[in-house]
Amino acid sequence: MHFVDAKGILNNNGMNIYRGCTHGCIYCDSRSLCYQFTHPFEDIEVKQNAPELLEKALSSKRKKCMIGTGSMSDPYMHCEKDLRLTRRCLEIIYAHGFGAAVQTKSDRILDDIDLLEKINRDTKCVVQMTLTTYDDGLCKLIEPNVCNTKRRIEVLEEMQKRGIPTVVWLTPILPFINDTEENILAILNECARVGVKGIICFGMGLTLRDGDREYYYAALDRHFPGLKERYIAAFGNSYEVPSPDSKRLWKLFKDFCNEHGIISDADKCFEYMREFPENKNQISIFDLDG
Repeated sequence: MHFVDAKGILNNNGMNIYRGCTHGCIYCDSRSLCYQFTHPFEDIEVKQNAPELLEKALSSKRKKCMIGTGSMSDPYMHCEKDLRLTRRCLEIIYAHGFGAAVQTKSDRILDDIDLLEKINRDTKCVVQMTLTTYDDGLCKLIEPNVCNTKRRIEVLEEMQKRGIPTVVWLTPILPFINDTEENILAILNECARVGVKGIICFGMGLTLRDGDREYYYAALDRHFPGLKERYIAAFGNSYEVPSPDSKRLWKLFKDFCNEHGIISDADKCFEYMREFPENKNQISIFDLDG
């Protein structure tokens, strides 16, 4: 990894403390050339002054809001264990009375569950976890350097015990790999069991851009011989790569969420995560004695 002094940290109330990732997920869109990385993706860029920038930004904000992190780079990569920049930023969010929406694939977030609980008690904290495959062996192939799905579900369960709301990203669904009814239902049943608030799914498939596509196809050659040729024949260089079974799986997803009271509309999930509880800790006159 290498260290930089960033010029700013907040963009539309979201922040990325790191740039790049070490999880090694074979489908990662953040590898795409459109994001203009000037260094190898696994050479993590550390914004070492992120806490100072966040302190300054939140000190000058007049209106409280939710602060998001994890959209482009996981805030709980391996380096966070030693650097603790994410925790320092969460401490600043808590100290200034803002809310937090944290997206990750890592169980390392449990190191900060005490702080997440404090934020949620005073304002609001939403933990987002990506789940793609319930099969441990397959998970090791497509997401090799991070904890498996069953461990991530344990994280969601721990958040539920603390009263911290959770949202699951059910994405991507890889054609001919994890696009099965058995896999989707196994994940959905666990989401219902641990009481997730919503599930974000952009369709039963994935997207491939230049840079991302080449890395993904190389991984297919390593782990699923012959599958790359099947992709090329079916999808060519298309950006959208839907599962051949996408309509049936989408209906399965929607019906399940409706039945279990889980938000399944992505826009409504984002709206929920952006919503800041302005009056959460104001005392009502009806709470006063006499």
